[in-house]
Amino acid sequence: MMRHYLDHNATAPVRPEVIEAVAAAMAADGNTMSVHEEGRRAHKIVEDAREQVRNLVNAPVNGVVFTSSGTDSIHYVLHGAVAAHKLQRIFISAIEHPAVAANAIATGVEVETIAVNSAGVIDLDQLREQLRGYRQSNSGAFLVCLMFANNETGAIQPVSQAAAIIHEYGGLLFSDAAQAVGKIPVNFIMSGADILSFTGHKFGGPLGVGAVIAGPNLALEPVLRGGGQEMNRRASTTNTPGLAGLGKACALAQNSLVRAGDIARLRDRIEAAVVHAGAKIWSAEAERLPGTLCLSAPGFSGATQLMNMDLAGIAISAGSACSSGKAKPSHVLTAMGASNEEATTSVRVSLGWNSTGADADAFIREWPAAYERIKARSQLEGAA
Repeated sequence: MMRHYLDHNATAPVRPEVIEAVAAAMAADGNTMSVHEEGRRAHKIVEDAREQVRNLVNAPVNGVVFTSSGTDSIHYVLHGAVAAHKLQRIFISAIEHPAVAANAIATGVEVETIAVNSAGVIDLDQLREQLRGYRQSNSGAFLVCLMFANNETGAIQPVSQAAAIIHEYGGLLFSDAAQAVGKIPVNFIMSGADILSFTGHKFGGPLGVGAVIAGPNLALEPVLRGGGQEMNRRASTTNTPGLAGLGKACALAQNSLVRAGDIARLRDRIEAAVVHAGAKIWSAEAERLPGTLCLSAPGFSGATQLMNMDLAGIAISAGSACSSGKAKPSHVLTAMGASNEEATTSVRVSLGWNSTGADADAFIREWPAAYERIKARSQLEGAA
């Protein structure tokens, strides 16, 4: 059976050129901290990758710190910022990735949530009100966490507008851009964010590599200590092959940005078909990532949708997380006002750099047919 991979937001297929770059770096000898010729060659591979990252996201000189993943980056940013800036409160949007909420709580600093509207976009008026209230009672340093684009709905957040408000009240802004980099233009300087993070495997790079982008002279206390890697910001033997792949993926990301319109049209074709079949689309009224579609289908659980599509040769993600066999409502959709049924009958379809019309055609053919079978079965059971 021909497979159709529509789960790019989880992990995008690795680009062939990236595989070649990783393999070539793996075949080379040398540790980046060694001063001999082999070490210097390894060091150059990593610094070339750093420059490719800088070029993609317009990062400042000496502003790129390599990590092992998106979650590693988030852990480093939150714990490092708390220690360096003596943070007294962390504000997080209600739709942040679970890694943000978990690490914010783990810092021991007071955490406060900022609401989003029904489109899944942060409420800027609410943000201003909460920061004003905080400043009236507390002069301590604070950090706001606002993702660049949501991993479930694709809703793009007003990062630059939020940054202006946050800076007005003397705070710092961290934006998790894992779903945005390589899919839409991300300009660190123009975004207004003080810190940004992303990971390679969301846009055709290898697993196990990520990056933190920090503003000039912005302090972040290291959380991994021992060696002098990454300008003494993160100790750990450098993953030279992985970073060679990340650099290559960043260099090739312009191809995906050029294809954004085509990818969005594939997404829109799928959206039209599922709406016609009776699905509800989340964040349809918001600006979204070109390849992300989140839908709910009454009576058609996310887990059942996932299994039906997998059997039909199509890979998607359930919009609700499953733990110990029990479906948990999506915290993102719940924050947007979804009912329990809407939140547990959601799935995410995500396209990317190598998605084709055949992938869209397969979903358009199989999903509505599966939903019709579910509805017909429900009607028979109701009549019995």
